[in-house]
Amino acid sequence: MQFKMENLSKSTPLLSILILVLCLCNAIPSTAFDSASTSTMHTNNWAVLVCTSRFWFNYRHMANTLSLYRTVKRLGIPDERIILMLADDMACNARNKYPAQVFNNENHRLNLYGDNVEVDYRGYEVTVENFLRVLTGRHETAVPRSKRLLSDEGSHILLYMTGHGGDEFLKFQDSEELQSHDLADAVKQMKEKRRFKELLIMVDTCQAATLFSQLQSPGVLAIGSSKKAENSYSHHLDSDVGVSVVDRFTFYTLAFFERLNMYDNASLSSLFNSYNPNMLMSTAYYRTDLYQRQLEEVPVTNFFGSVMETILTDSPYQAFSGRYSSKSKIEKPLDQTSREKQRTLESADVPQESSDSNMGNEQVSCPFTRTWNTIRGRMEKMKDIDCLVNYGLILMPPIVAFSSWLSR
Repeated sequence: MQFKMENLSKSTPLLSILILVLCLCNAIPSTAFDSASTSTMHTNNWAVLVCTSRFWFNYRHMANTLSLYRTVKRLGIPDERIILMLADDMACNARNKYPAQVFNNENHRLNLYGDNVEVDYRGYEVTVENFLRVLTGRHETAVPRSKRLLSDEGSHILLYMTGHGGDEFLKFQDSEELQSHDLADAVKQMKEKRRFKELLIMVDTCQAATLFSQLQSPGVLAIGSSKKAENSYSHHLDSDVGVSVVDRFTFYTLAFFERLNMYDNASLSSLFNSYNPNMLMSTAYYRTDLYQRQLEEVPVTNFFGSVMETILTDSPYQAFSGRYSSKSKIEKPLDQTSREKQRTLESADVPQESSDSNMGNEQVSCPFTRTWNTIRGRMEKMKDIDCLVNYGLILMPPIVAFSSWLSR
């Protein structure tokens, strides 16, 4: 009995240390653990625009893609964040009455094939393999950065495809096909590799809706020009060019965006509701079951426009000296909802904050209190559980060594 009491008395300091560690863990704010589960901030927008057709009679498919290319650039997405894939044989085709020019309207006022068109994949480079490599990021070493989709977990990606398709497939260059399960598998890999936050897939082809049937990844929104067993039709014929120059679905999409600029807050719902089946001669279909947000709350510029990369802070920058008494203004970037479009955060005067902090330092005179505040401040800065694990690993050796010394 005496031996047990001695062991108990020796183990009492160890129990006290363990209780102290538990108290420290409980003192850590819950925000340190919740930060890992918070949603990633919308940081940038990308566009992947694909024309899957070749040959002169598919002139309209190239015009479709170049029209979307012009639109997203006008709304603010730069060329370095646009992957453009074109067969690229229309402008220089011998049958083109207007050499080096491509039009999407018979009035010929807008040349889509201007000096500032940067084609990333052209001709026979537009293959199913290269398309899937762009989405998944599985490139060969020699592929330059300009041909890569360098998105991240905060990216919104617009994927636009146009060409000839059918039930759960899209033809590439009349030589191969992209199956619906191929697209679903690529999107799944993108999600697992954190290559996007939200993805909008827009397809202008016959039976476009069937291409979305295998999608299962969250954060994906899809819209197609036609349902199963429906065809997609061209809008009008250009008698000078001799072929149709634009498809109906793309034409009315462009008509919607021509009324907007990068500062408008029109929602995706307004875009989707603008498609009239009587005008399209088909039924536009959109799939929203994988998308978490309401379409009424999402501006179209979340996918078709730009995002300003700014850093948000909860307090003024402490680097400002006391002689700068003007209020600092931080603009919040265009993000998830139209309500957050141009919200600003005005900070308090810096001299007032510095005086408050000095008074606080004068009040804290106890060394133990200052040490405890320092430890607590460092704990509050921890952003994920990995940091907590690292601190635990660091504390373990001294605790074990101390307990071993007490047990002697």
